[in-house]
Amino acid sequence: MKENKLITICSILKLALLIGLLNTFLACENHLEDCTLHTKDGNSIYLRIEIARSAEERARGFMHRKNIPEGTGMLFVFDSEQVLHFWMKDTPVPLSIAFIDKSGTIKEIKHMQAFSLETVSSTFSCLYALEVPSGWFDKVGIFPGDTISLSQLPVN
Repeated sequence: MKENKLITICSILKLALLIGLLNTFLACENHLEDCTLHTKDGNSIYLRIEIARSAEERARGFMHRKNIPEGTGMLFVFDSEQVLHFWMKDTPVPLSIAFIDKSGTIKEIKHMQAFSLETVSSTFSCLYALEVPSGWFDKVGIFPGDTISLSQLPVN
């Protein structure tokens, strides 16, 4: 009888730990912020983004994600402006990436193929990079010279 209670208590504790770890993982990976992009002709485009601030978050990015919903993306935040380098190792979904300077201006947009080990680099020193499903920027009319509202985002 005592042995059965001990096994039950241990099983409950293991389950609680597993649920806690799963919730922590999901909260980190799927916490979305509202983001606004502004075109040069005055249109506002809305996007829900994850923010990758730490080196670990930036390294993981969208790796192993089989689906990135339309209208969502990931903003990579760096410590200082620099030429940025990305690749698509273990990323099964093709992406478009906007390289963004410290003022929030999109300097250039490039496209990245799923699972590619080719390095995709910014031409300019940038502080941010925004990844979205491939072709999304073209689809919604976002181009170099357009801007992202950084003041509404927890990027510092």
